[in-house]
Amino acid sequence: MDNIILIGMPASGKSTAGVVLAKLMGYDFIDTDLLIQRREGRKLSEIIAERGIGGFLAAEAAACLSLRTERCVIATGGSAVYSPEGMAHLKSLGRVVYLEVPFDALALRLHDIKERGVVLRDGQTLKDLYDERVPLYRRYADITVHEGDGALEETVNAVLGKMLGRIESGE
Repeated sequence: MDNIILIGMPASGKSTAGVVLAKLMGYDFIDTDLLIQRREGRKLSEIIAERGIGGFLAAEAAACLSLRTERCVIATGGSAVYSPEGMAHLKSLGRVVYLEVPFDALALRLHDIKERGVVLRDGQTLKDLYDERVPLYRRYADITVHEGDGALEETVNAVLGKMLGRIESGE
């Protein structure tokens, strides 16, 4: 259980912070979105368009379930929390860290949600998606890091600080 698994909304900084965390800790880095794209041979938005939301979620769950890693920072796709089996597997690999971003800040970061490959049902707004996912992120998180102004260094330091606090307390 020496992996760090990052969960959160799209544009919460999982991939960006994950790369920096991996470098600082001497860990490997895996982005499950990139893993899916490599396996499928196309962009996330194309997978959703061709296979539908259900097909994409199945590919995402399969990617999470396929991971067998040690000493790794794993950035998941924002919709990974829709797979209880996938999340149970990820939790068995390490500590799950939820990068929590306030909705208003998130709305400023996300410009083209469809092109980004975000799982969004017809008629669903970003706010609807946010309200639906936040309880799932909180359910699966071992640690929650509240992002302030979105500064990368602050986020990385907060994750490291909370991880070290958990390790020292034996949690």
